[in-house]
Amino acid sequence: MRTITYAMMRIRQNQIEQAAKAGAISAQLAEKQVAEVGDKFRFLDQELSGIKPTSTNERLAEVMTSGDFTYAIQEFVQRKALPGYKVMGFPFEPLVKMDTLPNYLAVNRYQDRGSLDDLEFVGEKSQARAGKRDDAVKRSYSVFRWEKQYDFSHEALVNDDMGYFEDQAQKMGVSARRTLEKYVSRMYTNATSIAILAGALYSQNGRLTSARISEARMAFGQRVDADNEPIQADLAYIVYHRGLEDTVRQIQNSELVPELATNAANVVRNAFIGIKDPYIAGVAPNLPWWAFADHRVANIIPLVLARLQGRPGPLILRKKSDVESVTSMLGTGGAVSPIMGDFESGNIVLMVSDVFGTYIDGTNGNLFDIRGAYYSSGTAA
Repeated sequence: MRTITYAMMRIRQNQIEQAAKAGAISAQLAEKQVAEVGDKFRFLDQELSGIKPTSTNERLAEVMTSGDFTYAIQEFVQRKALPGYKVMGFPFEPLVKMDTLPNYLAVNRYQDRGSLDDLEFVGEKSQARAGKRDDAVKRSYSVFRWEKQYDFSHEALVNDDMGYFEDQAQKMGVSARRTLEKYVSRMYTNATSIAILAGALYSQNGRLTSARISEARMAFGQRVDADNEPIQADLAYIVYHRGLEDTVRQIQNSELVPELATNAANVVRNAFIGIKDPYIAGVAPNLPWWAFADHRVANIIPLVLARLQGRPGPLILRKKSDVESVTSMLGTGGAVSPIMGDFESGNIVLMVSDVFGTYIDGTNGNLFDIRGAYYSSGTAA
């Protein structure tokens, strides 16, 4: 009720001030009437509240005791917001081929995984036989919306003297990036994707060593196309559990094979780029690792990340306030500060939104082409 009374008082005072500006009344008369309006509405507020001062010169006020003063010194003066945890990132971009889709409908992509037949000897007056050509492999995928909504009260933002909410947009952007990183990690860590990588040329159980990286390189060197012809597939990236960070550094920095007490040269030290994935699950010492080809070099695409056209990254959105300020009973409404929120409750509503997707298959998991991937569970010494 007090808010309504105050609004009515300010409306009437603004009307008087506008009349003075227009020359309808003098400035002295306007000042007197503004003061009278203030006195009348304060009297109305007292009558409605039912609280009476003990004398004409006294006002109701809160009393700060010595205990309140001590609390203010200890809590308000000395309080400080400490920085939050630093989130570990996952630079997945080299592992995936980016694609852009025009809408939310499924699209078809065709990858040529075959070659033409070899030539054959043709005798005198003989006719060449017809060759064959395998069709390209069809893959379909689409994009999906990923969103989260947050709301704050108008009072919370006004009372925020430490700027606690000022960095919320940045935190929402970090949350969107973390969601995307986890999504890419699940492309190859899910059970279906791992299951399709069966056989000596696509998986093993050994822990990460220079010798086993060499074995993975040999496996990539034996990749063939749909017509059983050798293709240029090279190991480019080792994606590993964060518990293997020292192992990767040792392999990359040792000129000699770190696991052997010999003078054998470490031939894989400069042969790969290590990428730490903080979302890989595992319990030491059985820590899994993956190897991937570079899709930009050999056109072997192990993973695909699709985005909606015009949406290369996440958006931070705010629900538009439906509140307008009214300066006069006859005047028009005007825009207010965004922190006013909605008319009913004063809530300020924010939403972070992103759109992305990948290839999904019940047999292949999320591997677009298994020829570009290799897996080790890391369970054997």
